[in-house]
This record gives sequence, C-alpha cells and structure tokens, in this order.
Amino acid sequence: MRLEDLTPGTTVRGIRPDGAVTVVSVEWHGSHALTLTYRDPAGKVSEQILYRHDEPRLEVVDQGRPWSFDGDGATFRLAAEAHRIRLAHLFDPLLAVHTSLVDPLPHQITAVYEVMLPRQPLRFLLADDPGAGKTIMAGLLIKELMARGDLKRCLIICPGNLVEQWQDELSRRFHLPFEILTNDKLEAARTGNWFLEHDLVIARLDKLARDESVQQKLTAPDNRYDLVVCDEAHKLSATYFGGEIKYTKRYRLGQLVSSITRHFLLMTATPHNGKEEDFQLFLALLDGDRFEGRFRD
Repeated sequence: MRLEDLTPGTTVRGIRPDGAVTVVSVEWHGSHALTLTYRDPAGKVSEQILYRHDEPRLEVVDQGRPWSFDGDGATFRLAAEAHRIRLAHLFDPLLAVHTSLVDPLPHQITAVYEVMLPRQPLRFLLADDPGAGKTIMAGLLIKELMARGDLKRCLIICPGNLVEQWQDELSRRFHLPFEILTNDKLEAARTGNWFLEHDLVIARLDKLARDESVQQKLTAPDNRYDLVVCDEAHKLSATYFGGEIKYTKRYRLGQLVSSITRHFLLMTATPHNGKEEDFQLFLALLDGDRFEGRFRD
C-alpha cells in the first residue's frame, strides 16, 4: 500500500506488532513523510512518523460487515458439526454405544452408565464372571469419558498374552488407536520417555512390575493419566503372613499407577481369595485412606 491510502477511519496492520489500529488523522510533512495519529484496540491514541520505506510493512484491513453471510459455508458447517459432536453426550446418554461396533448386554449398560460414569473420580473394582464382557465395559467407559472431555490419556495394564487382544478389541469395536509398549519403542523414543509421546497405551503387567527403569519413566513428573485400567487385577496381590504384610512387585506397581491417575479401574473375575485381610489390601489400591494398614474386621 501507499501512504496516501492512510485516511481517517481506515484500519491498518503493521503499525503495532500486537494487532491492527484505526487511523484518526494524518499530517503530511512534504510528500515523503507523515505523522499518523491512530487508536489501538484498547482505545489508546498514539502517534507515529511514517516514511516511504515503511510502505511495504503496512496493510489495509478490510473489516467487512459485522453480520455478513459471505463466509465459507463448508468451513462453517465443519465447525458446527464439531461443536454438535462435542455436545452429543448431553443429548444421547448412550453415545459410546451408538458410535461403536458393540451390542451391549443389559448388565454392561448398568455397570457403565448407572454405576461407573456417575463416580467422580472413579476408583472402582469391576468383578464379573469370565466371559461377561469386561473388555467391552472398559471400552464403553473409555469412549464415553473421551466424548465428555474427561479423558485424554489412558493406560491399560494386562498380562502379556492379552495385550494384542486388548488392542484389537479397542481398535475394531471402538476405533481407539492404542499403542502397545515394547522394548524397541522405549529405545526409539524421541524424547527419551515413550510414555510422554503417546496418550493411549497398553502395557504388559510384568514388564512394568519388574523393570525399574520403565517405572521411572512411568512416574515422570509430566506423566499423568486420566484413567488406568488393570485387567486380571487379582495378580496385583499382597498377603498377610505371620502378622506382616508381604508385598509383591505387582502390588507395588498397583500402588504406583494408583498415584499417577485420576480414574482407576481394576478388573478381575476372582477378586477374593477367601482371606478378608488380603482382600482389604487389594482394595487399598483403590482407596488407601479407607483400607490401608492393619486388617480391621
């Protein structure tokens, strides 16, 4: 643009680095310089001398009409659709069911939507028979929390022989792209901590329980999870023996992950081994304030 284009009422970009300004008045000094009086977005009036060599950095802003309908219709529809989807759970109480390839049974609907979702935060033991569909319930919970904006980072811990099954089920039924933790991925991490680079992770139970270097990365200050799910959680065992508590590495892992997550879900078909004191230790993983310490009848 040229300096001659600076007329009162014009909106110009390039005068201030923080945005456009409105021209109030112009006073020429010959034909190659002028004093510009302008008003910034905050309403403050200032002056600045401009020369011909300043012209390349100046740009007249076309304000347009405040309520015009000349915008891109496709972009508007995309934004409106995104906003509609973000609020979908307010109008569809079973959003995860209707957007997943599952046909849940009544007990699964009850467990997820009537029992688990209302709990904030969720510290829950899901104990059901083998084959009752605990994986489907976990998938529904994860997807529903995502739809409600309550979950971004999730860690699933399960025995080594189940990691591929978990990944396949969550991908095929719920379209959730979980990554499986492996030694190669740990070594190839760009930041040095693979956990920080991935939000949806599946890890082998014994890999986490036995490898202290992995535990150090898992407990990095910036590594926190919205939900941790432990499958076959009865393996996170501790026992009373001779009046003392015998902790296992798996139990210590349970304590560790319980401290780095907001929601914590334990899943098992055999939560109770017949010893009430051991069951109390197991529940202490969910709520240490209520169950930690010496066994209480």
